[in-house]
Amino acid sequence: MIGAGAMGGATVEGLVRTGLYKNEDICVSDPSQAVLDKFVKLGVSVTTDNGAAAADGDVVMVCVKPWLVERVLMGIKDDLRPEKQILVVIAAGVKAASIQEWLGEQCPPLFLVIPNIAIAELASMTFIVPAAAATEQQTEQVVKIFGAMGETIITDEAHLAAGTTLASCGIAYAMRYVRAASEGGVELGFKADDAKRIVMQTMKGAVAVLEASGLHPEAAIDLVTTPGGVTIKGLNEMEHAGFTSAVIRGLKAGAK
Repeated sequence: MIGAGAMGGATVEGLVRTGLYKNEDICVSDPSQAVLDKFVKLGVSVTTDNGAAAADGDVVMVCVKPWLVERVLMGIKDDLRPEKQILVVIAAGVKAASIQEWLGEQCPPLFLVIPNIAIAELASMTFIVPAAAATEQQTEQVVKIFGAMGETIITDEAHLAAGTTLASCGIAYAMRYVRAASEGGVELGFKADDAKRIVMQTMKGAVAVLEASGLHPEAAIDLVTTPGGVTIKGLNEMEHAGFTSAVIRGLKAGAK
């Protein structure tokens, strides 16, 4: 793993928790010694030399800010072994064609991957795009890795931006709902920590019901709304304030 910021670090934490690999077989490269010290405690191999990390890996993951991807890839270009490695790039908005142009013949079979921060808890929704020269067997290998850290979906590059805003940005949107509902709970008389716990468990329950029943969300809502009841009154007030429209507009803004 080259880059151990928030997403890269979360991915490493998730990999460690899966047990798919021995900790010492996972190598993290980052310029910050403070960041690396965190992973030393997990028994993970660390280095500040991106080239060394790239040369030794069978699966090379680059997880840095989008504007750093070209610089990092050009820095490890001569250390890559296209015939023996898989390259995974985790960076929103970076095109496969650009990566292939930067690396030329040194580009290994390539995957664009977008997880979300819940990958550390083995609960990510991860989008996988097989790109340059990726075989079916290699795709299965990448799906196995990220599938051990949550759910995966194989998609095309054209849908990656939409997936990013729906799941990666979307996890922040869900957290904003938790904050808002928790604040409402405080106004209703609960202590802040209790309100947050109530809201989080309620969200878990909603997901569990939808997963178990396969119902459309609106059909599931009908199960808990009664004519003239408090639930429908609350939902209608939220809709009057633009709840559904605000969510859709936020998703579309993120996709741009």
